[in-house]
Amino acid sequence: MKPRIPTRFSHPLLLAPRFAGVAAALLLALTACAPAPKAPDPSAPSVPTVTEAQLRERAVQNLALGQRQYEAGTFDDALKSLNEALTHGVLSREDQAQARKLLAFVHCVSNREDACRSEFRKALEINSRFDLTPAEAGHPIWGPIYRNVRAQLASAATPAPAPKALSKSEQLLADGMAKYDAGEFDAAHKILQNALKEGLDKPADQLKAIKHSAFCLCLAEKWGQCRTEFMKLFDVDPNFDLTPAEAGHPSWTRTYAGAKQRWKDAQAAKDKQPAKAAPATK
Repeated sequence: MKPRIPTRFSHPLLLAPRFAGVAAALLLALTACAPAPKAPDPSAPSVPTVTEAQLRERAVQNLALGQRQYEAGTFDDALKSLNEALTHGVLSREDQAQARKLLAFVHCVSNREDACRSEFRKALEINSRFDLTPAEAGHPIWGPIYRNVRAQLASAATPAPAPKALSKSEQLLADGMAKYDAGEFDAAHKILQNALKEGLDKPADQLKAIKHSAFCLCLAEKWGQCRTEFMKLFDVDPNFDLTPAEAGHPSWTRTYAGAKQRWKDAQAAKDKQPAKAAPATK
């Protein structure tokens, strides 16, 4: 049997170039069928670009329109225009404060006090030199509100003074009062007595220490000592008296009244004593 001689059409190595050509042709056909990228449509509308200068010009126009609407009494329209003027924050500080002022006026005359206060506060925060004219400040509706807002901001901007250091006697008085308020009456009495011994300069502090020291004694049912302590009050201030709430306390009402009467009787007896004769001169 004769061996088969491969032809050029049947050998795999000879068929490869043929198929490669077919693949290239198919790829070219597919590429030709692919949609081409769309070119920009010259008739399509372009998106406008707004500059900051244009925004500022529009804001100034809205501010002027809002002012005219406010003066005409069309407050709803004025609110809309003034808020649009403030939308992008491109107005000057003075113009922003002017817009806030007009918004405050509109809210005030419309009985929206909280909104009125808020706009006045923003105007003052934006422009520290902002102020109403004398005629505007005297307006019966928004004048008092404006002055109140301005005073609050001024108060908040002023730093609180540093607390004054207490002297030893003043500190003892404060400690004694703290013990009294906590219901620790024995400890309070001792500390208050130490404050008096240390020397309280102010009569009001002396009266406070003596009075509460007497209260402590009465609450401990030490009636005689309580009465004696009460009488010391009138040596500091002859016109001293308890408050109505203090005077009606059941623990010391009678003791205090008795101390007050004893002190008056003692003073009357002193007044009746004849004055000492002056020593004779040679």
